[in-house]
Amino acid sequence: MGKTANRESMAALTLGALGVVYGDIGTSPLYTMKEIFSPSMGIPLDQAHIVGAVSVIFWGLMMVVTLKYVLLILRADNRGEGGIMALTALAANAGGSTPTRKLVLLLIGVFGAALFYGDSVITPAISVLSAVEGLEVATPAFKPYVLPICAAVLVGLFAVQRFGTGVVGKLFGPVIVLWFAVLAGTGLMEIAQTPGILAALNPLNALNFLVAQGWHMFVAVGAIVLAFTGAEALYADMGHFGKRPIQFAWMGLVFPALAIQYMGQGALLMRDPTALDNPFYRMFPTTWLIPAVVLATVATVIASQAVISGAYSMTKQAVQLGLLPRMEVLYTSAKEAGQIYMPEVNWLLLASVLLAVFGFGSSSAMASAYGIAVTVTMLITTVLTFFVIRHAWNYPLPVALAATSVFLALDVLLVTACSIKFFQGGWFPLVLGLAIFTVMATWRRGRELLIEHIRHDDPELLPFIAAISGDGVHRVPRTAVYAVANPDTVPQALMHNLKHNQVLHERNVILTVVFHEVPWIPFAERVDVESLAPGFWRVQVNYGFKNTPDIPKALELCKSRGLPINLFETSYFLSRETIVPTKGSGMAGWRESLFALMSRNSGSVVGFFRLPNNCVIELGTRVQI
Repeated sequence: MGKTANRESMAALTLGALGVVYGDIGTSPLYTMKEIFSPSMGIPLDQAHIVGAVSVIFWGLMMVVTLKYVLLILRADNRGEGGIMALTALAANAGGSTPTRKLVLLLIGVFGAALFYGDSVITPAISVLSAVEGLEVATPAFKPYVLPICAAVLVGLFAVQRFGTGVVGKLFGPVIVLWFAVLAGTGLMEIAQTPGILAALNPLNALNFLVAQGWHMFVAVGAIVLAFTGAEALYADMGHFGKRPIQFAWMGLVFPALAIQYMGQGALLMRDPTALDNPFYRMFPTTWLIPAVVLATVATVIASQAVISGAYSMTKQAVQLGLLPRMEVLYTSAKEAGQIYMPEVNWLLLASVLLAVFGFGSSSAMASAYGIAVTVTMLITTVLTFFVIRHAWNYPLPVALAATSVFLALDVLLVTACSIKFFQGGWFPLVLGLAIFTVMATWRRGRELLIEHIRHDDPELLPFIAAISGDGVHRVPRTAVYAVANPDTVPQALMHNLKHNQVLHERNVILTVVFHEVPWIPFAERVDVESLAPGFWRVQVNYGFKNTPDIPKALELCKSRGLPINLFETSYFLSRETIVPTKGSGMAGWRESLFALMSRNSGSVVGFFRLPNNCVIELGTRVQI
């Protein structure tokens, strides 16, 4: 019975992984072959080059996705979690033997995370646009309506995010299974008519194709890399489904279907070079074009959903790691904490996606912008993995180098190839990533300066408590919780309460929330309680960057540590700092102004930590940095 249940659970997880993880890479056949042989590339559309290009795609999928991600990177889990943030924390903690090296690894990882937002903008834009462009194949009369239809689909997609993905998510797996079945079926039909394309299975044809291109090889690889976009999702979503289901889905269905589909498109082009205008849709009979467009559009919406949800999760993790200001987080599922909706992120993403759609105007123009952000992220992943293998897994240096050097060389080749298209649109995701990286670095440095100011200007906590304990200050019932960034200095709210109200609560809790560079902190390690003096306690609440903060629930755990707290008789005192930029050595003036702006517009502490609205008192203070 147990084995049957395990098999059913594995099947359900594998189906879910198909729907969420593989939507992006699964929709790459919509535009990849068309871009490789577009006239601007200058690659001859003859049998030798078609076989060679398909061979490069096949062996690229084998090397980049199967060997690197499925077999190696998926082993580098951070307590079961994957993704660039989890890998960065793992590599920095293991390989950061000096503060400088740890900082460098953190900065590299944060830049990779920032580039993920570029992918979150480009993926929905190019995927949905390439699907809707199939209408032009059905009849040229649809051409003027492609961009408006694409925009309407995208607006609809982002508008329904607030309802959550729980219900829609159940449909993702079966739809993507149908999608991959169609990819394999249409590909097999074409291969059966032109079996000569099977020569692409010979890796020598891939090598000969690249060598024959000379320096033009970089141009060719810059288009071929479109077949590998979405590989990072395998690792990013490992925490949702586990390693095995992702591996089974890739080896059992996704990889075979993609290989057959690319060979099928190659077979079609060998037989009919005029099909280059849209090789994917030209594989379908005319009567099946509209259903094919509908299925492709649904598949691209699913692919887009994965990166949109990923952007929410990435932002939440960045907030909890102190890289971004607090933002409103809405939980769309009573059962799954990972299903969240962030309004600010959603509408900023939609604006950026629509800007990309109308700015580039076609999937071909957008293809130049697509690869560079993805390949740089792949390169960063490989660099961080080296430090994990060497320092977290403690393998000898030659083994760590052997495990990553081939993939590093491949990633450098892909990045170099995509960099050629910098001025044709490749700048877009890089500029977007650099802007987000600047925002993250500014917020982190600004918070450091703020805490330094508090530590320097506010009195030390323990002497202050000792001084007021003997002053006979009037005590009132209830518990006061003072949330602070620095637990060693007196909270501003406590000093204001004493100064203006001249009272002290019977129980005073100095509360600090610490987000650690691990995905999860178990309940047994959630709170640390320290008694300071009669009526005073210091409580540290610990969270991982994937945990959902809930301060009242955490305070309930204090009872087992000798501090019972009645939540119905508790008031929460918060200090809200107003940042005043000043000339000095902290940061450049424009960065201080940016930090002040972000601080003013950051989300409420009340909602972020799930504090009860009717029990919160906020006191303001001006801080110069």
